[in-house]
Amino acid sequence: MSNVEPRSSVWQTAVTVVQEVSPPSIPAGAHAMTIVVEFPAGDPGSPPHRHPGPAFGYVIEGEMLFELEGQAPRVIRAGEAFWEPGGDVIHYSDGNNRDDIPLRFVVTMLCDPRRQMLVLVDEDELAARRDRRVKA
Repeated sequence: MSNVEPRSSVWQTAVTVVQEVSPPSIPAGAHAMTIVVEFPAGDPGSPPHRHPGPAFGYVIEGEMLFELEGQAPRVIRAGEAFWEPGGDVIHYSDGNNRDDIPLRFVVTMLCDPRRQMLVLVDEDELAARRDRRVKA
């Protein structure tokens, strides 16, 4: 007689796909970093920045105002996923869209470990690329 407990069959239906994308190529030698970001109610989030490699995220709680270069701003709510290609694309907004509840999201970023995962964009570059920003 075996001492192994029978396995539940729940694992066969326990997965829900929240996002499926074809990312750009991932640099050789890249590593992954998964972070949790928490912004209080009304917080504008990170200043305009970029990531050297692709980033994949999921909003755990609250609502994020998400804006990437070349795309109109949009709201991503708890339970929804997002991604960005990284590289040269500017990430304008990841702030809390609500002034009454916190925002919490998780992001996995892939990039060359010798480079910073988040690089701020200066005012001169923002001005030079203003034609690439899509209005709401």
